[in-house]
Formats: sequence, C-alpha cells, structure tokens
Amino acid sequence: MANTYTQIHIQCVMAVKYRQSLIHPDWKNELQKYITGVVQNHGHKMLAINNMPDHLHMFFGFRPTQSLSDLMQIVKGESSEWINLQSFTPVTFRWQEGYGAFSYSRSHVKQVIKYVINQEEHHRKKTFLEEYQQMLDQFEVDYDERYVFKLPE
Repeated sequence: MANTYTQIHIQCVMAVKYRQSLIHPDWKNELQKYITGVVQNHGHKMLAINNMPDHLHMFFGFRPTQSLSDLMQIVKGESSEWINLQSFTPVTFRWQEGYGAFSYSRSHVKQVIKYVINQEEHHRKKTFLEEYQQMLDQFEVDYDERYVFKLPE
C-alpha cells in the first residue's frame, strides 16, 4: 500500500483451552519461534513474546494489511496444529476461543516489552486470571466472565 504509514503496537493474550497448563518449558522456546515466524510471515514485526504454561503474550508491530482477527485465527490455528504434529502434549492441544488485544502508544513500547519478557517474575505475584481481569479493567474493556474464563467441562 503506497503512501500508507502506520505505527500500531498490539499486545495479544491468549489462553490454553480451559487454562490447562500444557505449555512445557522444554518446548516453549520452539513455540515462541514458531509463532514469531507466523506473525512475521504475514508482514508484522514481533517485538516480544513469552508464555506461561497456561497462556501466551505477544507484542508486535501491526501492519494494516489484514485484520487482527484474521491474524489471530491464523496464529492460533497454525500453532495448535504444529503443537499437535510435534506430539508435545498428551492430549489434543487447543487455544481457548477468543483472545485479548490491547493497543499501546510508541512511548509505552519499552515498558510493554519488559512486561512480556518478565512474565515468570510477574506471575509469582499474580495469577493469570488476576492479570487478565486487570488488563481488561485498565483498558476499560466490557466483558462477561461467563465467556472470558471457561472452566473445564
């Protein structure tokens, strides 16, 4: 797109289905590299990615060449398929339906990168549920807990 200039920074948060702790430290770096490749192959720039056993944060420079929902569908679908083909988990791996997406100004980029990179330290003080609700509240996102936080069936 000639003469299109943007500066869009997005942090997306997605949870493993039912928030199961399925992402093992032995293969988390491979998962992060795989997802980074998917994002970058679609023309976006990964700035930081990290995960805990039950969820993942990615922060990237977003290009307006596709919709965010299309990108997230691709990221979640391709990474789930890859995890299952690698037989990393004893059960079929799936991401929970939906995701959180939060935009940041350029002045917050360094702070968000640090936040994403330091997930392990951050979660010594706060659970994923507490963290996610705080983000939704901080960004004044209306949500219904019945749909955001699915428990095992």
